[in-house]
Amino acid sequence: MKERSKSSSVSNLPLILNIDDFKGDFSFDALFGNLVNELLPSFQEDSADSADGHGIGGTDVLPNGHTRTSSDATKFAQGLSAPLFPEVDALLLLFKNSCKELVDLRKQIDGKLSNLKKEVSTQDDKHRKTLTELEKGVDGLFNSFARLDSRISSVGQTAAKVGDHLQSADAQRETASQAIELIKYLMEFNRNPGSLMELSPLFSDDSRVAEAASIAQKLRSFAEEDISKAMPSVVGGATASRGLEVAVANLQEYCNELENRLLARFDAASQRRELSTMSECAKILSQFNRGTSAMQHYVATRPMFIDVEVMNSDNKLVLGDQSSQASPNYVARGLSKLYKEITDTVRKEAATIMAVFPSPNDVMSILVQRVLEQRVTSLLDKLLEKPSIAHPRPVGEGGILLYLRMLAVAYEKTQELARDLRAVGCGDLDVEGLTESLFSAHKDEYPEYEQASLRQLYQAKLEELRAESQKVSEPSGTIGRSKGASVASSPLEISVAAVTEFVRWNEEAITRCTLFSSLPATLAANVRSVFTCLLHQVSQYITDGLERARDSLTEAASLRERFVIGSSVSRRVTSQAEAAAAAGESSFKSFMVAVQRAGSSVAIVQQYFANSISRLLLPVDGSHAATCEEMATAMSSAEGAAFKGLHQCIETVMAEVDRLLSTEQKAADYHSPDDGMVHDHRPTNACTRVVAYLSRVLETAFTTLEGLNKQAFLTELGNYLYKGLVNHWQKFTFNPSGGLRLKRDITEYGEFVRSFNAPTVDEKFELLGILANVFIVAPESLSSLFEGTPSIRKDAQRFIQLRDDYKSAKLASRLSSLWSS
Repeated sequence: MKERSKSSSVSNLPLILNIDDFKGDFSFDALFGNLVNELLPSFQEDSADSADGHGIGGTDVLPNGHTRTSSDATKFAQGLSAPLFPEVDALLLLFKNSCKELVDLRKQIDGKLSNLKKEVSTQDDKHRKTLTELEKGVDGLFNSFARLDSRISSVGQTAAKVGDHLQSADAQRETASQAIELIKYLMEFNRNPGSLMELSPLFSDDSRVAEAASIAQKLRSFAEEDISKAMPSVVGGATASRGLEVAVANLQEYCNELENRLLARFDAASQRRELSTMSECAKILSQFNRGTSAMQHYVATRPMFIDVEVMNSDNKLVLGDQSSQASPNYVARGLSKLYKEITDTVRKEAATIMAVFPSPNDVMSILVQRVLEQRVTSLLDKLLEKPSIAHPRPVGEGGILLYLRMLAVAYEKTQELARDLRAVGCGDLDVEGLTESLFSAHKDEYPEYEQASLRQLYQAKLEELRAESQKVSEPSGTIGRSKGASVASSPLEISVAAVTEFVRWNEEAITRCTLFSSLPATLAANVRSVFTCLLHQVSQYITDGLERARDSLTEAASLRERFVIGSSVSRRVTSQAEAAAAAGESSFKSFMVAVQRAGSSVAIVQQYFANSISRLLLPVDGSHAATCEEMATAMSSAEGAAFKGLHQCIETVMAEVDRLLSTEQKAADYHSPDDGMVHDHRPTNACTRVVAYLSRVLETAFTTLEGLNKQAFLTELGNYLYKGLVNHWQKFTFNPSGGLRLKRDITEYGEFVRSFNAPTVDEKFELLGILANVFIVAPESLSSLFEGTPSIRKDAQRFIQLRDDYKSAKLASRLSSLWSS
């Protein structure tokens, strides 16, 4: 803003505003101050003199910035009409002028803005036109580049085609050149048969053997094909079938001669260990039937296949001295040593083969196959001679088992050899399958030999046991028989150790089954056949042992029958009766021991089945269940023999009980004449003897029988004892004191049978104690005895009839009325 000249009359001066005043850092307060400060000089000066609103000398500063003197205050108080702010008019004029100029400035600025907009619009149109022209130029440039790229691509394709044609033409030229050369060489061979003297130097120069071999092979292929269709285009249509036959024959002769020459050079280099020469010959020979002849020739010339000493050394190392039969352990050690030597030899040969032959894997296949088919097979043929099943060598000389053990050792060690050879390297050869084929003839008949071996071992064991039994029984001789000892000891008792040995043989056989059988179905079938053999052996052995033990029971029974017949005629047979009783007791104990051993034997077989056989049969459906059925069937005969024998044991015991009762029981025991005397509380002598006998003889049953067998036997014996005692007491009459004595006997018997742990037997003897009361009570009290137990009335009636006062007291009619009521 331009300053105005100071004047007392502000309104007469124009207010000039410039646009530049609004540029830069514009402040309205500064603009306003510059406008009004010149019109308010007194305010500015007064405000500098006083800062607290009070003037000097009685003047006051008004709120509007003016000073007020006392006269002014008086005038104000008097209500004079003089203006309080005389600069208002000047300020209003100033503000109006400023507004006018501001309006003018705005119009100027609006005009400039309008001109600028027009100029900008004009420039923008020009710019748009320029951009449009540039876009057209760029599009044209892109089109030019596209045409150039298309042209370059077309030129490149043309160049590639030209190159392909040139390459094809060069290849055709080269092929034609080679064909011409081959035809020239073929014409040389197309001369008289057997005429190889006039061939090119190529075919006789040792330094060009590789090239000659390659050309010769090409000529053979070329000549052996049906060239009658291809030759016209090459030689002008001339057919030469006759000449080709000559060429083929000459080429074959030359190739044979060249191959032999290379093989001879290969052998010479092999002897000198010149691997480079060997490798060169092998590469050239690979053109003849892919080098098969060279590979086979190399393998065939190895010392381990042609040296007789090597073969003899193998046999001596494995078989030992031919005059003695080698043991399986010796053979195992020999095979391990031999197979390690073979593996080491093959490993050394592998190093040479890798350095010499272009196809080492093929050579390794031939080498390993030759090792197995020649060296190993020749040894196995001598080691594994199949024995005769119908007429085998004795067990003492090894029997069939020796062959099976040798077979297992040879198979296992040869399998290890196959794995070692596979690790060394054998190309594409199925060395495991080839090894299996070496034993196929033996494995096909293996189950039959295994079963025959088990049968042979079983028969040999039985003969051994018979021989031992005869040695034990010979010293006793007729003396033992005269004393009844012959029936007490069977010639062949059941031996748990023998059954354990049967199982051990079977375990060994199962181990071989697992070794020879890789498929689960085959393994299960072989295991079943071997285990079934054990079942039949154990069943037969136990059954025969139980039957022999039964024979002693039968012989003791026959002695008792002779005693009974004798006793009906004469009483002078006490020694015979005692001998029969001793024989019966001894045979009873022997049979109990036989049953115990039979049970232990069956338990051993069952445990063996659960631990070893089951896991081999479970993978095949039905095998496990079928074998369980076979086991139950096989043991049924032994169970039948045991059942019959236990029944005979009961008969033996009861026969002795009856004998003791008949000889020791007196009529006075239950009907003493001195009925009024003091009662004897002891059991009768017969009861004491019977209980003592039962305690002694049944001690064996308590210790040998177990589980349900023991419970069933003792329950059956208790029932027989109950019936025997009841029948025995039916022979006597009883008075009251005799009834008390009988009750004491029944108590003694009841306490003894309580050790049987047979509740039904205990109940019967308790009822006997109740029945014995019929001999003690008065006749009129009989009815009260059975009020709570009506089920024993029938037995009670039988006992009442044994009272000595049955007739005198007229108990028959009294009981008849009692039972009817």
